[in-house]
Amino acid sequence: MSRFALFFALPLLFSVGCGAESGDDEADPLAGIQIISDDLSDIPLRGASAEQVARFKDGDRLFDFVFRERDGLGPLYIRASCAGCHEGAARGPGAVQKMVLVEADGVTPAPDQAALPYGNTMRPYGVGGATILARPEGTLTLKLSQRLGPPVFGRGYMEAVDDAEIERVAAEQAARGDAIRGRINRVVFHSKKNADEAFHAFAEGDENLIGRFGFKARVATLDDFTADAYQGDMGITSPLRPHELPNPDGLTDDAKPGEDVDLDTVNAVADYMRLLEIPRRAPADARGEALFAEADCAACHVPSLRTRADYPIAQLADIDAPVYTDFLLHDLGPDLADGLADESASSTAWRTAPLIGMRHSTSYLHDGRARTIEQAILLHDGPGSEAADSVAAFRALTREDREALIDFVRSL
Repeated sequence: MSRFALFFALPLLFSVGCGAESGDDEADPLAGIQIISDDLSDIPLRGASAEQVARFKDGDRLFDFVFRERDGLGPLYIRASCAGCHEGAARGPGAVQKMVLVEADGVTPAPDQAALPYGNTMRPYGVGGATILARPEGTLTLKLSQRLGPPVFGRGYMEAVDDAEIERVAAEQAARGDAIRGRINRVVFHSKKNADEAFHAFAEGDENLIGRFGFKARVATLDDFTADAYQGDMGITSPLRPHELPNPDGLTDDAKPGEDVDLDTVNAVADYMRLLEIPRRAPADARGEALFAEADCAACHVPSLRTRADYPIAQLADIDAPVYTDFLLHDLGPDLADGLADESASSTAWRTAPLIGMRHSTSYLHDGRARTIEQAILLHDGPGSEAADSVAAFRALTREDREALIDFVRSL
């Protein structure tokens, strides 16, 4: 469902347009119209052109579209729409259940995963009588966990960040004298080459890309992220991911023969995320911001990184993107580990979560175990965690200062 409400002759509460002068109707896509958004967390980039607004709305509609069996859903799936895991572009409500065979320590992935021939993701729903994946039986050491769908706010800012900026931060952390040692997850491009090369020209099998998306930074671009979610979460094939995933019945197609969606559908959803604005933030409290830096939270949750000058979306090119992440993997120890490795990310390693749209979240960390921001901070502590010193610094603050820091994070 559209998240825009358009009203004529009403007070302007929020405007989306290109800032043309009065009377220049061709330059202003919304000339003569005043806009009220019914959800200020799901709006296009400020200064969006007519073409960008149209593309955003098209992608927004596809993001919410609920697939049916006749549309190619399945044979196995987790949710039937993107919004099923990212409602209103925010976190959840859908959770992905994961399983992995681990060593006796409960953390290290076992070298033999043969008992999980269809992968580590449970797909609890099926169509057309498809056999649902079940957890393996026996005395195997099986670790179960869940991951909540992350928000997709501001993902265009994240894709636009220059590789050199991420490499710079990684080098700076390597030179530190403390435990903070973030590293880049160098990943493989697993989709087919996108015929639309506006954003990149990567081809299937290209290596050494900088991972940015996913809890372990396993995906480099938003079109690959979209095609991967379509295929893995919904069983929706596309020109970028044309094959059904392995399943107990050996099915290679579904009720809709061939590819289930076309390339423009994938690119429209990717463009929707690229054009999705960071929710408006409250004015930063200088005290809370200073405490955030003093506790070294900003060492990993880097407030801003410079974007590429040649990024195809002009509003996101050559700017300081306020993403509050370094995109790097950090070892947070066994207490937060879920037993799953991904590309070069170990079981205990997680990408620094971008602090975007924090007031729209009701739970935190990859599995939602933290119900408050304070609890999320404290759970960064533990044996082997790179964040232990920062947690200790947070604990050492007065209650008043802790609240100021938490309020600052909540405002992001």
